[in-house]
Amino acid sequence: MRNNWITAAIACMGLLGLVAPAGAQMLSATRAVIAIAADDLYIGEAVGHLSGAGTLAIRAQKNPAVTCAGELTSSAALEGSGQLHCSDGSVATFQFTRLTAFTGHGVGSFGGGAMSFVYGLSAADAAPYLKLPEGKRLKYNGIELALADL
Repeated sequence: MRNNWITAAIACMGLLGLVAPAGAQMLSATRAVIAIAADDLYIGEAVGHLSGAGTLAIRAQKNPAVTCAGELTSSAALEGSGQLHCSDGSVATFQFTRLTAFTGHGVGSFGGGAMSFVYGLSAADAAPYLKLPEGKRLKYNGIELALADL
């Protein structure tokens, strides 16, 4: 009798939609991204999957119409790489190192200049990994993150 109840409960969960939707990746994580590229602040998010594949999407703070999207891969060695294509024609290639399963930092080239970024870290924890433009600092006003003068 008990086994029948368990079987019925599992069948009901499937019927109620408690399974992942088609095309969704189970065991994935989404984390905030803070990037400095072309002397501008970009913010967005990265989605990583257990397989090591993932996506990255960021937008410029100065001009939110400039958006970048791309793909990344990571290895069991806690390192990864990827590429972004931006709406203004810029292309970025990057490498990153995982600090934990959900946090990391990286560097790359962005339209001929340098790029540094973090994911899964607060603005305060990001500071050691970001190369900010000369005379600038990150400032969080409780609503949004911005580059501010020192």
